Amino acid sequence: MQTEAAVVSTAPSRPGSGRIFALVFGVILLIGAGYAGLHLVQDLSAVRAQSIGPFVLLGVALLIALAFEFVNGFHDTANAVATVIYTNSMPANLAVIWSGAFNFLGVLLSSGAVAFTVVSLLPVELILQVGGQAGFAMVFALLIAAILWNLGTWYFGLPNSSSHTLIGSIIGVGLANQLISEHTGTSGVNWDAAMGVFRGLVFSPIAGFLLAGLLMLLLKTLVKIPALYRAPEGKKPPPWPIRALLVLTCTGVSFSHGSNDGQKGMGLIMLILIGTVPTAYALNGAVSGGQVKTFHQVSVDAQHVLSSLPGNATFDGDPRATVTAAVQQRTAQATTAPALALLIGDINRQVGDRPSLKSVPPEQMGNVRNDIYLANAAIPLVLAEPGLSKEQTATLTSWRGLGTQAIQFIPPWVKVAVALALGLGTMVGWKRIVVTVGEKIGKEHLTYAQGASAELVAMSLIQAADMYHLPVSTTHVLTSGVAGTMAANGSGLQWSTVRNLLMAWVLTLPASILLAGGLYIVLRHLF
Repeated sequence: MQTEAAVVSTAPSRPGSGRIFALVFGVILLIGAGYAGLHLVQDLSAVRAQSIGPFVLLGVALLIALAFEFVNGFHDTANAVATVIYTNSMPANLAVIWSGAFNFLGVLLSSGAVAFTVVSLLPVELILQVGGQAGFAMVFALLIAAILWNLGTWYFGLPNSSSHTLIGSIIGVGLANQLISEHTGTSGVNWDAAMGVFRGLVFSPIAGFLLAGLLMLLLKTLVKIPALYRAPEGKKPPPWPIRALLVLTCTGVSFSHGSNDGQKGMGLIMLILIGTVPTAYALNGAVSGGQVKTFHQVSVDAQHVLSSLPGNATFDGDPRATVTAAVQQRTAQATTAPALALLIGDINRQVGDRPSLKSVPPEQMGNVRNDIYLANAAIPLVLAEPGLSKEQTATLTSWRGLGTQAIQFIPPWVKVAVALALGLGTMVGWKRIVVTVGEKIGKEHLTYAQGASAELVAMSLIQAADMYHLPVSTTHVLTSGVAGTMAANGSGLQWSTVRNLLMAWVLTLPASILLAGGLYIVLRHLF
C-alpha cells in the first residue's frame, strides 16, 4: 500500500502546469469574488434598515453557508480525483485544481431545482418566518451541525456524505421545532418531501455498486486490452486513450458534483437572503411584462376553478388562516378551495397589474411571497380531491408553476459565490479522503478499468438525479462504485474500511439530527 505522501509523489508531473492552472483559477477567484460582492452591495443599497443588526446577521449567515460549501468541496470532491491520481493519469496538484474548476462550472450551469427540493424538507412554519428569531436559529443550527460532522469524518478520512449530513441537520431542526412549539402539521419535518429524498439517497449507492460492477464485467467481456485491467506500474501513466477516458470521467464527476451539491448551499443562502432582506430577494424581479400578464390571467382562471368545485362550503373569514389549517392537517376541507380562491385573488390584486414583480412595494414583498408559498403548498391538497377535470387540473397546476417561478430563483451572484467556495474547497484538504478511496476499499491497487467504471456510473447517476431534482451523495455513489468494481474484479474488499464507511453512513443521520436539534434549541434561547 502507498502512504499518504506517496499519493502525490507517484503521480507524473509536468513542471509549472499546476502553478499555471492555479494562477488562472486565482484570477477567476478574484473576478468572481468581486462580481458577487458588487452585486450583493447593489442589492442591499436599495434596502432601508433601521439598524445595522440585520446586515451583521446576514454577513455571518452567508459566511457560515459558504463555509459549508467549502468543507463540502474538500470532503466530497476528493472522491472524483482519487481515480486519476491513483492511476497516474494526472498529477495530484493539477487534478485537484482541474476538479475544482469543473465543480465551479457545474454550480454556475445548474438549474437550481435541487436547491428548493432540499429547502422543501424544512417545516413550513419556519420557512414562513425565516426572517425571525426562529428562522435564524434554524439556519445557523443546521449549517453549523453539518460543518462539524463533515469536519469530524474528514479528520478520520471517512468518505461521509455531505447530503446525508445536511438532510439529517434539517430533520433535527424540524423535530426540535416541533418539540418546543405548538404541535401542528407545519411545525415539524415535511415527511412527504423527506421520503422522496430518502429514496434517492438510499437507491443511489446501491445502484452505484451494482452498475459499476456490471460495467466492469461488461468491459472485461468485450474489451480485450490487458493494460486496462492492470494496476499502474510505478509512475508510468496509462496509454493515452485510457488516460483520456479517466480524465473525462473525473471531469464529469466533478461537474456533476458541482451541479448537484452546490445547489444545497444555494437554497440555504436564498433562505438567509429572503429572511434578512426580503425587499431585495423575496420575489423574482426577473418576472415581468408578458409573464406578469399570464400570471394575472391564470390567477383569474384558478379563482373560477376553485370557486366552482362541487362540495364547497360557504366561506366568510380569513383565507390565510383557513388555508394554513388545511396545510397543517394535510387534507382539504370543504372551505379550503373557496379560501384558496380568495387568497389567490388577494395575491393577484397585489401583483397582477404591475409591470414586474420588482415593482411590488417593498413593505408587501415578504407577505406576497409567503402567500404564494402557502397557496403552492395547498394546491396539491385540492388536486388530490376527486372530481376535477383535466382542464381544471391543468389550470391549478399552471398557477402553481407560475407561483414557483415567482418565489424560487437563484441570483447569478449567489451561484458565483457558491461555485467559488466549492471550487476552492476542492483544492484544500483532499488527501485524507483520496487515500481511503484509492488504497483502503479494495485489497489490490485500483486499475484503470475500475477507476473509469466507478466514475462513469457516478457521473451518470448524479446527472439523472439532477433531472429529477433529487439531492444525492457523490461520496456514496462513487465509493460504492469503487467497491462494486473491486467485487466484480475479484480484487477483494478491505472489510475494516467497508465497516468504517458503513458506520459513518449509518451514524451520519442520527448524529446530525442530534447535533442540529440541540443547537437549534440553544440558539432559540440565545436569539
